[in-house]
Amino acid sequence: MPSDVNDITINYEENGILLVKEIEKEILSKGSWATIMFKYQQWEAAHQRYGQALFTIRRYRKRNDDYRQQSKFNISSAEQAKKIIHTLQQWIGQGQPDVPEPVPAPEGPQQ
Repeated sequence: MPSDVNDITINYEENGILLVKEIEKEILSKGSWATIMFKYQQWEAAHQRYGQALFTIRRYRKRNDDYRQQSKFNISSAEQAKKIIHTLQQWIGQGQPDVPEPVPAPEGPQQ
């Protein structure tokens, strides 16, 4: 297992065939817990080619100087990815409604 977050990959080879081919990765957070988003393709043996681009977000935990995968979320289609993007943009655009505005301190001496 990799000890450096930059060395984490989802490339997976079996019997000399790269079954999962990582295309791109974006490290979203680093530290003892790392979050990485990957763009990848899977080998389609029936067609002897790689399929469409897929996306996954994975969490890794560093223990004993090695990163180990703890969880993953696979985005099943480009349509689902677009819905996730749209929803996040809406939520971010709304600001932080759950966080109250700071209340100014009262002026003058306190008793």
